[in-house]
Amino acid sequence: MTAGQPEWVIREDAASPVLVALYLRQILGIRSPEELPFLRRVPPTPESGRSDAARSELERQWRAYWAMTVEPQAHPSPVPLELVEGFDGLVTLPIEGAEVLREAASPFAEEATDFAQHAHGRYARESSARPGVSYRAYASAIAAHERIVGRRAHSFELNVQILPLAQRGVWWIGSLTVAVTDGLRGDVAAFDSAIHPIIAELA
Repeated sequence: MTAGQPEWVIREDAASPVLVALYLRQILGIRSPEELPFLRRVPPTPESGRSDAARSELERQWRAYWAMTVEPQAHPSPVPLELVEGFDGLVTLPIEGAEVLREAASPFAEEATDFAQHAHGRYARESSARPGVSYRAYASAIAAHERIVGRRAHSFELNVQILPLAQRGVWWIGSLTVAVTDGLRGDVAAFDSAIHPIIAELA
């Protein structure tokens, strides 16, 4: 990528804050976003006894927290943020307007953090075992797109979260962020086919 030519930046991770947010989504019985599958190996949601109004408010606060966690620069908080105790710095919530979520999430801090650290550690080990493979997978998809459209790819950014989801697939979870099932990411041919439409949409 030299001066004057289009540039593309792809960041791949299994970010612990994203994993914690999804763990809390599941353990608190939140369905949103409807299209995104649940995580594997997370215990069933206990019955909360919340009223419909309380469930609605909890989901609203979680959605705001989710947006700030996935793409913090695109979703800044209108009020100062503070770390939530017990989550090892992985959960940050507004000092006002997130009281329901803070109270509901706090009892699950240790198990959510343990889950996230384990899943992130597994991703890190698998990535380090195949250095260079990540870059080549995206470069190949971009090259294929360029051949199809007959031009250089436009400049773009893409964040890819590799997650232990219960179904294989790719889902948009932000304007510049997709979630990819870890099993799909490990399947070279299937991942190439799955990521190509994402690249085509951006490039």
